[in-house]
Amino acid sequence: MLQIFLALYFSLFLGNLFLPQSPLGDSQGQIQSAEKKNFFEAELEKIRDRIKNKKLTPEAREKALAEFERLWNMNPFSPEAAEIRKYLDWLLSFPWVQEKNQKEINLEEAEKILNEDHYGLGEVKDRVIEYLAAQKRAGHKKVPVLCLLGSPGVGKTSLAKSIARALGREFQRVPLGGIRDEAEIRGHMRTYVSARPGRIIEALKKAKTTNVMILLDEIDKVGGMNWSGDPSAALLELLDPEQNNAFLDHYLEIGADLSSVMFVATANDLSNLPKAVLDRMEIVTIEGYTLQEKQEIAKRHILPRQMEMNGLKTDEFAIDADVIPLLIERYTFEAGVRGLEREIAKICRKAAKELILKGKAPINITKENLESYAGQEKIFRTRAHKVNQVGVTTGLAASGAGGNLGFIEAVIMPGSGKVFTTGSLGNMTVESFNAAASYIRAHANAFGINPEVITRHNLHLHMPEAGSPKDGPSAGVAAAVSIVSVFTGIPVRHDVAMTGEITLHGNVLPIGGLKEKLLAAQREGIKKVLIPADNVRDLDKVPESCKAALDIIPIKKVEEAFSIALERMPIHDKLVGNVISKR
Repeated sequence: MLQIFLALYFSLFLGNLFLPQSPLGDSQGQIQSAEKKNFFEAELEKIRDRIKNKKLTPEAREKALAEFERLWNMNPFSPEAAEIRKYLDWLLSFPWVQEKNQKEINLEEAEKILNEDHYGLGEVKDRVIEYLAAQKRAGHKKVPVLCLLGSPGVGKTSLAKSIARALGREFQRVPLGGIRDEAEIRGHMRTYVSARPGRIIEALKKAKTTNVMILLDEIDKVGGMNWSGDPSAALLELLDPEQNNAFLDHYLEIGADLSSVMFVATANDLSNLPKAVLDRMEIVTIEGYTLQEKQEIAKRHILPRQMEMNGLKTDEFAIDADVIPLLIERYTFEAGVRGLEREIAKICRKAAKELILKGKAPINITKENLESYAGQEKIFRTRAHKVNQVGVTTGLAASGAGGNLGFIEAVIMPGSGKVFTTGSLGNMTVESFNAAASYIRAHANAFGINPEVITRHNLHLHMPEAGSPKDGPSAGVAAAVSIVSVFTGIPVRHDVAMTGEITLHGNVLPIGGLKEKLLAAQREGIKKVLIPADNVRDLDKVPESCKAALDIIPIKKVEEAFSIALERMPIHDKLVGNVISKR
């Protein structure tokens, strides 16, 4: 053991003896250490001046002085000193004292800004102007939390920027999509390595003012409870004007007053958000644009922007006015205009290539040469039938991409009274079909149907285009009409469309997406549309041109649909199917 110890001692001694010496020498190293110390003292003086000159709340000043005293008595080269310096930098960069909005609220100017940046969206603009009017009259500090709900591409994020500009506030966007860690909002505890504040504190530090509008983008994509906490629960205090005057970030460890910050959230679907979060926001729904609105948006905003981005001038490139509707209906199927902008950008790029390679100008996009620039048509919409058919009823469907026609087909075959449903249907649609079948079966005599025919035949209900999933209860009325038609042999009128949920007692309940459904009916040349009577109040949102083109008939009972949609009303006393029932 002694021999091993001596061998290690001499090896270390000889190793140190022949190690290359620093070119600075010992004295130079001492000078460098002293310079580092002087630099650290100068940095401490700067931090002291920042604390003295920064407008801080009493709690923040007390915390800053306590941390500065720790830093003053600490080894400047320790890792903890670096963490304290980073903490003090965050503490002194945050706008603790609220600043009043220096810009005088001008309702006319705000309305002008909103109209310049966006076409349509009247309800949202009215809500913003109402908020401004209340602020100007009362001057209260409580700021509502707006949630812009709409399909992708309807302009939620760009509208939030316009709202900030109209309010004269700084704009900061905080993306929340995919967040799974509560610390992303609340901040990390200082005990962790590389700890930092949450995204809200970072946004306010970047804005350098509390007169800011923070966009909580994609709030419906925030994750729920997991091993790293519940991010959606961290939003509860943040979005409550009664509580966020002392929002506690785990990193700063001091309550920050966010009551003067305006929060605006965006979402595509609110079904995944907790009810407590929904309760703290005012939901403003941005519905899909109509054909006329999309044309105006393309003409005023999209086309000029894409021409500028692709270096095209007005004297060398143009798109005919009748081409834009074709791009909207045959190349895109969406509630917003993002796909439309992609198609216009594609045309502009091809035109720019031709101008460079072939040098021919001007280039004019017409209906005749559209396919050579935009490619083949991508959207094949469901078209209305041209003849009346037995068992085929025209329904109306709505989705995030707009409205469309949806046919309900019914056939009967010998069997035992079973009901089959096909067409990639969701649970609500299947239940709606079954409810319609049960209602018709229970009241067969009233509709001139022999009950024995129903019990000795199977009923098959189908919705074409099975590649597209379908769900919702609004096909109940159309299903009932198809069932009566197929059992009585009376054709259904092809120019009548309908929507509405049906109960087991034949009542027609209200549905959603009425505007999109009526626009689809107008587009396909439908003459009459049957809607639930409780949806009459929603007609205010439907364009006047659409209401003028359609004969909209509200109904309360499903029997009213039979008298309008069928070629003739079934006779109560004359039962059909007696010949079949005797077989």
